Amino acid sequence: MRQAKPDSGSFEVEMKKTLLFILLGVFLAAGIAYLVFARKPAPSFSTARIDRGDIVATVSSTGTLNAVTTVQVGTQVSGTIHKLFADYNSIVKQGQVIAQIDPSILSSQVEQSQGNYQSAVANLAKMKASARDANRTLERNRQLLREGIVSQGDFDSAETRFHEATSAVRAAEGSVMQTRGAYRHAQTNLRNATIRSPVDGIVVSRNVDVGQTVAASFQTPTLFTIAQDLTKMQINTSVDEADIGKVKVGQPAVFTVDAYPDMRFSGVVSQVRIAPVITQNVVTYDVVIIVENRDLSLKPGMTANVGIEVMRKDNVLKIPAAALRFKPSMAGSDGQRKSTAARRGASASAGQRVFILKEGKPVRIPVQTGVSDGSFVELVSGDLKSGGEVIVEQVLPARKAGTGTGMGGMRGPRF
Repeated sequence: MRQAKPDSGSFEVEMKKTLLFILLGVFLAAGIAYLVFARKPAPSFSTARIDRGDIVATVSSTGTLNAVTTVQVGTQVSGTIHKLFADYNSIVKQGQVIAQIDPSILSSQVEQSQGNYQSAVANLAKMKASARDANRTLERNRQLLREGIVSQGDFDSAETRFHEATSAVRAAEGSVMQTRGAYRHAQTNLRNATIRSPVDGIVVSRNVDVGQTVAASFQTPTLFTIAQDLTKMQINTSVDEADIGKVKVGQPAVFTVDAYPDMRFSGVVSQVRIAPVITQNVVTYDVVIIVENRDLSLKPGMTANVGIEVMRKDNVLKIPAAALRFKPSMAGSDGQRKSTAARRGASASAGQRVFILKEGKPVRIPVQTGVSDGSFVELVSGDLKSGGEVIVEQVLPARKAGTGTGMGGMRGPRF
């Protein structure tokens, strides 16, 4: 028997069918891979809860702590510091001796002026005696002139001597007044050589040492600086001109100092000074804040970071400030068109808006806001309720890198 040979035409047909199926499988796999790797992941959103609470609006500034009343103690006389009776941080009382200038030269000046004064007094007494004698002589000659015993010339001479004596008395009186003033001035200088505290307080600074010469010829030198009462202090702050309109007398303030970073101190605005302070074309105004310092923990010169409470709302509906800044950015061309249309609609409409999630998509809600503390904003009106959530951030998940399909070395798209 003969063996049957295979039909070559049928074989070629089968091979073409097989190759066609393989190509269809390759294209199908490539299409699936493209759809899998080219598809952009849907965005996700971070939300925050809408709650009720207190909102406090503040104006921030920086200032320096100072004593409410600071007295600079100087000297009115020149000389050498002989003794010191007070030092830094010394507690002094009004009238207490705190320094002594060498009194030796001033004492000699007192004695000299006293001698001049006594000499002038004695000379005045002498001039008065001469005037009385001249007056008696004049009266005697007047009587003798009537009787014709003395001539008119003798009478005129006696009258002239009387007037001269009277003038000498007035000159002596002026000399007495002058020397008496010099004597009192010397006594005052001697008293001023003893420096006394003008107020009750504490010595903040001492600017002289024993043996140092001070000159009071042109300007009174400062020997001590005394803070009258450190249990009450003040902060002199510089508030920007953009915020000064919000600051009023009586508003509470909270501040911190670098020495006690974990402590918060309180005060009250006592004065808003209208004099502008211009530094490099920047205009600020000085605001004075009164502070209680009963434990003396605060020191003069400390830098205070102040927050002045300009407005307060209690138990109001509040939303995060980040919700007002949020703008959705949808992925994909269709989503991008929707986002562009949403932004155009948001800019065309008046007022503010937030976004909430409905069926996984952001929905714009018009709102009206009030006071803000920087982190939260008062919700005045809007279709929102306590306990709801608003979108504060859009989160796009990271895409995974494509892997090979195993078909001809094809790889998915990389992102």
